[in-house]
Amino acid sequence: MVFPGLGYLVALLIVLGGLAFNIGNIAGAGLGLNVMFGISPITGAIISAVIGIGIFLVKEAGKAMDRFAQIAGFVMIGLTVYVAISSAPPVGEAIVKSFVPDKIDMFAIITLVGGTVGGYITFAGGHRLLDAGVRGVAALPQVTKSSVSGILVTAIMRIVLFLAALGIVAQGLVIDPANPPASVFKLASGDIGYKVFGVVMWAAAITSVIGAAYTSVSFIKTFSTTFAKNEKFMIIAFILASTLIFALIGRPVKVLVLVGALNGLILPVTLATILVAAYKKKIVGDYKHPLWMTLFGGLVVAVMAYMSAYTLIMELPKLFL
Repeated sequence: MVFPGLGYLVALLIVLGGLAFNIGNIAGAGLGLNVMFGISPITGAIISAVIGIGIFLVKEAGKAMDRFAQIAGFVMIGLTVYVAISSAPPVGEAIVKSFVPDKIDMFAIITLVGGTVGGYITFAGGHRLLDAGVRGVAALPQVTKSSVSGILVTAIMRIVLFLAALGIVAQGLVIDPANPPASVFKLASGDIGYKVFGVVMWAAAITSVIGAAYTSVSFIKTFSTTFAKNEKFMIIAFILASTLIFALIGRPVKVLVLVGALNGLILPVTLATILVAAYKKKIVGDYKHPLWMTLFGGLVVAVMAYMSAYTLIMELPKLFL
């Protein structure tokens, strides 16, 4: 309704980005089991895929996993705050350099933004709300509360985790490139913190495996009644394909960085589409989109489009060299 054929392009981008992201999620789950049990990340990824499919198929298991992930999330917040405080990072310098950096690293920005709100993540909450019957202008307060609280918690966790890592680096300690976040917790809180982080990383990754597959398939199931009827099998196939590709590729840390960057490339396309749609009455009816949201959204589209083009041409080819 915004532009004929654009829906298919966006769906293609989201499915490809979702597949890439799910490879990263599987990699993260593999790294989590690697921390917990010392098995290889690929073996851990295969075990996690089987568990993920089981959780998806059994409704009660899915509810239990959601609860476990919530508890693990609170544990993660507490542990990260402890590490951030105990590592004594140079907070003052971090604040100054946040606004006046020595170098603006576009690849780092696009990777962080893409891994936080890029690709399928932009639509994950929206699609679940629509499937639950939460829609229309009357639902705006609920949608706003969900989205704002989600992004605030994510942003706070990003900042605290960064401060924890900064504190470790500032002490002259060396982070393990094979599993950077886990090594931060090991250096700061010993083996107990290391193992707890493994549990938390696995819980976060396994729920994201299911979420990425669900949202990606939700884009293409409307193209055909056959797709819609076989949605469950398509989600399982999506998870299996992600696992197979990761098992063939390996290199979990580089995969996680790459998928964040790829999903950052999708963001300007999807956000621009939504901003245009917000001003089409045949789509939104009498809804009035706030001007300040449009202005800031347009700025994000422009900046991310420039950074995406730069990253695509200059940085991504270097990643696997």
